[in-house]
Amino acid sequence: MQFLRTSDADFPKKFDRVVRDRRESDAQVGRDVATMINEVRERGDSALVEYTTRFDGHHLTRDSDWQIPLKDCRAAYEALDSDLRDALELAASRIRAYHEGQLPSDRDYTDDIGMRLGARWRPVDAAGLYVPGGRAAYPSSLLMNAIPARVAGVERLVVTTPTPKGEVNPLVLAAAHIAGVDEIWRVGGAQAVAALAYGTKRIGKVDVIAGPGNAWVAEAKRQLYGVVGIDMVAGPSEILVIADGNNNPDWIAADLLSQAEHDPTSQSILITDSENLARQVEDAVDITLMKLPTAKTAKASWDTHGLIVLVDSLDEAPALSDRLAAEHVELMVDEPQSLFDAMRHAGSVFLGRHTPEAVGDYIAGPNHVLPTGRRARFASGLSVLDFMKRTSFIDASEAALAAIGPAAIKLAEAEGLPAHALSISTRLK
Repeated sequence: MQFLRTSDADFPKKFDRVVRDRRESDAQVGRDVATMINEVRERGDSALVEYTTRFDGHHLTRDSDWQIPLKDCRAAYEALDSDLRDALELAASRIRAYHEGQLPSDRDYTDDIGMRLGARWRPVDAAGLYVPGGRAAYPSSLLMNAIPARVAGVERLVVTTPTPKGEVNPLVLAAAHIAGVDEIWRVGGAQAVAALAYGTKRIGKVDVIAGPGNAWVAEAKRQLYGVVGIDMVAGPSEILVIADGNNNPDWIAADLLSQAEHDPTSQSILITDSENLARQVEDAVDITLMKLPTAKTAKASWDTHGLIVLVDSLDEAPALSDRLAAEHVELMVDEPQSLFDAMRHAGSVFLGRHTPEAVGDYIAGPNHVLPTGRRARFASGLSVLDFMKRTSFIDASEAALAAIGPAAIKLAEAEGLPAHALSISTRLK
């Protein structure tokens, strides 16, 4: 874990190194994924059989080995402890309500020359949803991906998820039942992304692929963008906590470790104007790690990528935050709005001492699929719009074309495109 002070002469250089740090896939991952994509494209299901046996220890022999029946999802849902089932239902209802507010409106109007203009929104036909199943299984991830797609109006929702040794997490199946997915395939990794993009004899291709995964999954999505739409290329998890000295260090330590426990390459950063809090958080992290079943992963992340930045004033924090453009930013102060107003780049922001990032992972409502690796500078979290596309339309009357046609002819001729000009001028004559 690094400890930096903005007052130190070498702070800009050291902080810049943190900003530029890439914790994502290397060139070898890119080459491996390219090979896997090509194998699935060329050999289809037989390639999936080989990769699934090799990586998951699951043999795709019979039809029942390939796909999880929807009745099993219902059974998993009904078998849940009632409190857990209620928690999933509450999460789903809040996620659905939040995303329903994102539905865009069509536009249709006639301008002052009598030309009708507008745009209409329509969902894609099919969406592929990747649900991790390796290091951990995330029913929350399924809800966060499937519900916006359903709200958008997508007719076919296809889930792919690895099932190591054939084992399936019943919570994932229960979440699939709640979200109303149509197909669940026992295939994971880059090979699953390729199958969704190109289709095989068994798995029909989709139009958009969404959902988090490991470095190979992220790289497959990156390479296949253009063949299909994707939500984003997601990297390791990130959290930035901006805190004053009036915080409980145990709370802050837990918040930092909530992302560190995801993966050894996750990153947790604290910016504070209180050296006392900084030192207390250091100690609290060590104590909390001793209690966590995920301590090995969380400690590796904290030791390698953790950072505490001591500032003279929290007024410095928004500029530092914007350079990091972190996936999650917590504002642990009494009046967080002023800091929030000064920030430009973040995946999602959590305002106030009683708003831990973890509540956003599960039940608040906004999507937890968020841009990482400084991509919050230009990208947003998953939304209904990721499963929709906009089609513009133009309806020109004879009078409307006569009003603007000559200008269009001039522009076409200036660009050296005479057929463009002719297609307009012939109508004006």
